[in-house]
Amino acid sequence: MLKRIFVLALSVFFIGDIHAQSVEEMVEQARQLEKQMKEVEALEKYREVLKIQPDQLQALTGASELCSREGNRQKNKEEKSKYFNTAKTYAASALALDANSAEANYAMSVAMGRIALISGAKDKVAASKEVQKYAQLALKFNPGFAKAYHVLGKWNYEVANLSAFEKGAAKVLFGGVPEGSLQEAINNYEKCRKLEPSFLLNYYDLAKAYKQDEQQEKTIEVLKKALTLRNIYQDDAAIKADCKKMLEELE
Repeated sequence: MLKRIFVLALSVFFIGDIHAQSVEEMVEQARQLEKQMKEVEALEKYREVLKIQPDQLQALTGASELCSREGNRQKNKEEKSKYFNTAKTYAASALALDANSAEANYAMSVAMGRIALISGAKDKVAASKEVQKYAQLALKFNPGFAKAYHVLGKWNYEVANLSAFEKGAAKVLFGGVPEGSLQEAINNYEKCRKLEPSFLLNYYDLAKAYKQDEQQEKTIEVLKKALTLRNIYQDDAAIKADCKKMLEELE
């Protein structure tokens, strides 16, 4: 009898170990799909993982980031909002598991940034404050997190370009927003470029900031460099097209 119980316990242990390995393999498959620029398929793979193991941190952060990116590709505002809010939900679950995770804080900063860009004045300002908070936390837990610097750059750029109405709403509703500046946006984008020189979206946003700051030579230099980079993410081809268009307008 004792022998049968031991064998049963041993089999349960090995089944659990195999199950854990299969989840890890599925996460790796999702990562490989991302590298192949098959982001819809990667998102589905992360969702498969979460059906088996809802507290898989890497799957939660991966699914959140992909929802933010896929939502940005949607044409319909309602569809964008659906994806962005799902991204926020995944990031919140990741933060509930590990509030000190740089990846989870970054995922939340991206989701809130996307929500801010499609929101009215009140919700935009509220979301904007969260963007800064979570991006700074991501950098607190990982000071070399390049993409978190990109988020802070985008935050500074957007805050610096708030309309008078949005600034007024921020003052009435929240006592104002922290100061954001074009120069600080440029500084953040440049930090991102130094840490991750292959991140194409950062080049496009940096070029926009330099252009607004009337630094034409810098703008052209950044755009030309962007066009030499290889595509890594699904959106990179479209980003290159935008860079090429901006460059043609300047030259």
